[in-house]
Amino acid sequence: MIHTYKGRGLVTRRSLLKAGAALAGTASGFSLARAQSDDKVVSLLSWPGHGAQDVVGDFEKANGVKVQAKEYTSGEEMMALLQSSPPGTFDVILSDAEYTSQLQQASLIDEMNPADYPLDDFWPEFQKFPAQFVDGKLYAIVVDYGFLGLVYNTKRLSREEVDSYAILSTEKVKGKVGMYDWYLPNMMCLSLGEGNRPPHDIDNAKYDTLKQKLFSLAPQMSGIGVWSSVFSQLTNEESWVMPGVGAWAALLLEKGGVPIKAVVPKEGGLQWTEMLSVSANSGKKDLAKKFIQYMTSAEGQVKEATKAAYWASIPNKAGWKLLNEKNPEAAEKLEHKLDARNVMDELKEGKIFVRDVPKQQPIETWNEAWTEFKNM
Repeated sequence: MIHTYKGRGLVTRRSLLKAGAALAGTASGFSLARAQSDDKVVSLLSWPGHGAQDVVGDFEKANGVKVQAKEYTSGEEMMALLQSSPPGTFDVILSDAEYTSQLQQASLIDEMNPADYPLDDFWPEFQKFPAQFVDGKLYAIVVDYGFLGLVYNTKRLSREEVDSYAILSTEKVKGKVGMYDWYLPNMMCLSLGEGNRPPHDIDNAKYDTLKQKLFSLAPQMSGIGVWSSVFSQLTNEESWVMPGVGAWAALLLEKGGVPIKAVVPKEGGLQWTEMLSVSANSGKKDLAKKFIQYMTSAEGQVKEATKAAYWASIPNKAGWKLLNEKNPEAAEKLEHKLDARNVMDELKEGKIFVRDVPKQQPIETWNEAWTEFKNM
């Protein structure tokens, strides 16, 4: 059996019911009563780091408010919290792009007026980013994003060796392949390696081939785990290469002196995308709008790009210009230089596919294959 830890998955009806029962009435470390009653508190539900002082401190000072964040560690937990918390608990919701339509269909987020936000300052690719819209109406705005492909140990593997997902099957990395415990990025990267474009919209014959490819990697594995395990495996050289992980993780490890780099192989990579929405049950929607306006402004975008929790790419071109002025070293590390090849070039070249849920099979089908793989 592959060594595994409890991980992250997308929402299914069964898992949502289980998580909702466990989380009903709870929001550890988050004062529900205060967030609902205090007009000077913006309650944010998000991935870790977005409500930290290095990101929101200037907004708080300028508006005389406090941003109170409840952090989650999976989309499943986010949905369960939203459905089990009292109305008005949250004002702003940060979610992965995969969830916008689910949030809208569950009446958990409001339609937004594009004129209220600096979309004209965004790169063209993000002004009409499909996941922001449901039935042509705006429900979310991209705040940051990044690419997923392979991360690798530069002492053990060369850049040329990791230019294809085929490296994962080689004898050189037998017992040295790690994975984060979430079926979606791993199976989508393997799907790209099999030539499927887009990687999530494949027929049953191609899915069967993908499943067999996944299973063939069992002897290659060093472990599958949560993020703490991923970072430990890479730091201790238990793993030399991992699919489905990107530059944000590599940059954090590099800061600690670990020789890890990220690469988008020749077959392509995935884009993770984090988006902000106004909670439909918020009693402070004007304040919520003001917060999102700040986070998507040039100033807020620089904070997002270099937040302590993890660095990320940003969609606002004005934010790129300000980042180059304020922190040219960070702009270079993030490949946000305006006078050199940058991350937008990879988007324009058609190498990147926005992470999405399976289209021709139920989510459960992919998840069940992942569970079977972990138990091999």
